[in-house]
Amino acid sequence: MRKYQNTSDKLIPIVFLLTILILWEAAVNLGVVERYVLPSPTDIIAALIANGSDLMMHAGTTFFEGMTGLLVAVCLSLIMAIVMDLFPVVKKAIYPVLVMSQTVPIIVIAPLLAMWFGFGIAPKIFVVVLVCFFPITVSLIEGLQSVDGELINLVRSMGAKKRQIFTKIKFPSALPYFFSGLKIAATYSIMGAVIGEWLGGKAGLGVYMLRARHAFALDLVFASILVIVVLSIGLFYGIAGIQRVMMPWEKLKEEEE
Repeated sequence: MRKYQNTSDKLIPIVFLLTILILWEAAVNLGVVERYVLPSPTDIIAALIANGSDLMMHAGTTFFEGMTGLLVAVCLSLIMAIVMDLFPVVKKAIYPVLVMSQTVPIIVIAPLLAMWFGFGIAPKIFVVVLVCFFPITVSLIEGLQSVDGELINLVRSMGAKKRQIFTKIKFPSALPYFFSGLKIAATYSIMGAVIGEWLGGKAGLGVYMLRARHAFALDLVFASILVIVVLSIGLFYGIAGIQRVMMPWEKLKEEEE
């Protein structure tokens, strides 16, 4: 019964997506929507195949920027979350600033980064770090501070030191929160890199999209969007795979349920 339910859960979104694509294709082919306004799915796939080498080259640049910024954000988030967990006064001082930083649109900050760091790869990575830092940090600090206090008192009464409490109790318990924030940040990382590329650069999907738009090649614009979606989904499921490796006990829980 559970196997049938899992199969059904996977089929429902696939059927829904296929329905949308069929209706979209029909609307364009029947002239309900003009092709120069909205290319059909087959037009987009044809453009993707015809310009695959260029798209892959630009996708490689965007992927590198996104992954580099994501890794930097993970390192900074780990340090920040640990410091805020160890020193509550730091959390009281910094946490409101982190929240306020998210109210400033990244599209406003990005031009400043281009002015300060030029049009190379640095401002793109910086944008990705800004986008990814908040969800990882907030998720991890919430996870670290949601650990059962009685469990911590128990191991402390048994002579455990702060380092042992953190490595054996707090951090493993916070891993689900950490990976939740990391998966969100992973989907944002490619978007952040593209936004950075919109403001200037020589390569990347953002640059390619701008060139395609200026040439009124909307099929290439949508092909670029499709590649961005594939990269984001690939990162999401890649991190989900890492989560399963680092948290094997979660799989055991699912099997027991």
